[in-house]
Amino acid sequence: MPVMRQEVLGLYRKIFRIAKKWQSASGQMEETIKERQYIQSEAKTLFQKNKNLTDPERIKECIEECKARIEIGLHYRIPYPRPIHLPPMGLAQLQGRAFRHQEKLRKLSKPVYLKSYDEVS
Repeated sequence: MPVMRQEVLGLYRKIFRIAKKWQSASGQMEETIKERQYIQSEAKTLFQKNKNLTDPERIKECIEECKARIEIGLHYRIPYPRPIHLPPMGLAQLQGRAFRHQEKLRKLSKPVYLKSYDEVS
């Protein structure tokens, strides 16, 4: 457990170091400030939300999500989560087995870097 704690604290520090050095893709100072504030507030919110987790598997999932979001943000120079494109649920009725099945498929198809995004937003 102490190893995971050190890894989580290291990720937290890494995120704030990234936020401090962050430059927006547009190069505009207003955008840079806005994106830096978003990175910091998103990190604070998610880490606060998950601070009481005790299940090692759930902690590992959160660590993997954090690493994925860091890598994607640095690669694409966009701090916001990338949208996912799933087919609309227009074919399923709003109740019944088909709707539940489609909801389950949508939940399973969500990428690792967006697992906690809907819970916070």
